[in-house]
Amino acid sequence: MRDRYIQTAESVTEGHPDKLCDTIADTVLDACLEQDSSARVACEVMATAGKVIVAGEITAKELPDIPAIAARTIYETGYDLDYEIEVITHDQSPDIAGAVDGGGLLCAQRGAGDQGIMYGYACSETEELLPLPVVLAHRLTRLLSNARKTGAIRGLGPDGKAQVSVEYVFGLPHRISSVVVSCQHDADKDVGELRREVVKSVVIPALRELPIDEDTEILINPSGHFVLGGFEADTGLTGRKLMVDTYGGLVPHGGGALSGKDGTKVDRSGAYMARYIAKNIVAAGLAERCTVSLAYAIGQAEPVAVGIDTHGTGEHPDAALAQAVRAVFDLTPDGMIRTLGLDRPGFVQFCNYGHFTHQEAPWEQTDRTGKLVEACHLQEVGVPKR
Repeated sequence: MRDRYIQTAESVTEGHPDKLCDTIADTVLDACLEQDSSARVACEVMATAGKVIVAGEITAKELPDIPAIAARTIYETGYDLDYEIEVITHDQSPDIAGAVDGGGLLCAQRGAGDQGIMYGYACSETEELLPLPVVLAHRLTRLLSNARKTGAIRGLGPDGKAQVSVEYVFGLPHRISSVVVSCQHDADKDVGELRREVVKSVVIPALRELPIDEDTEILINPSGHFVLGGFEADTGLTGRKLMVDTYGGLVPHGGGALSGKDGTKVDRSGAYMARYIAKNIVAAGLAERCTVSLAYAIGQAEPVAVGIDTHGTGEHPDAALAQAVRAVFDLTPDGMIRTLGLDRPGFVQFCNYGHFTHQEAPWEQTDRTGKLVEACHLQEVGVPKR
């Protein structure tokens, strides 16, 4: 292990153009699931100044009013500009639908909606069982948005982002190396005053576990003025904040985006299940760090590969843990949807500030720890698993 190193993670506010596109997509998904729990949704959103395009494949008993959803979401996020909203959707490909519904040639169960590999991760570093830089970065943007909504800092706009670098010594967080916060503001807002207010109301409260010191580099709006934000400043696109959504770039990522997809898309359900597994392994005391990988083939129900890597911290061999995971968790699309309630609306509430920081989410529960410990014990004593 390196004796000293720095790890960095980033977060964005709900008014960031990419995140706002994610939010629109998940709101469309929720609206579809409210009317049809078996809806197939793959919703993508692109937006720029004055224009929003909602596109994708949606098969549902009833299509929601997508333009109204997009307009309402933009307004509720804090923008009151008018946008031309174009909707371009069609049914899911019959080839894909047939493979999913029929489970492919080799399986009678519902199959995966695509191929791919998904990763989940957990560690004992924080109460959330996430790396500290990830937790701190999301806390900064949450507090920044809260300061705007409550008026604690006047003149803030919805767009913003934060970045935290943590210095580690022998694998443990030691100090905050740097903090970067960029936030949209009114044209007449004094930047010097803004910087002081952000440090007082956002930075210091967010970093309570590991406070800043005299050597911490603090950069608030380092580019100076940040008046124009949202779609007026940058084009937004769904799925472009994969590292913000997951583990801050500190863990492998298979490349599949999360928002706008129903549970048959293993990009989402597999990523949630992998996190659920990893968190239960760490919560059970079976490892201090754990990376879970799940790989699927389109139309096939069972994963083609299940990988466990405890990074040398496991109480059992990784291969034994992988067998225990297969015994305890149903890793088919139907199983993941059923276990995590992915056929119900409610995805939008987990869209912002990381998909794995919301402790009320089904995939954040640690209710399988006892079964995992028992499964590992049965393997050790050689009792056949049922």
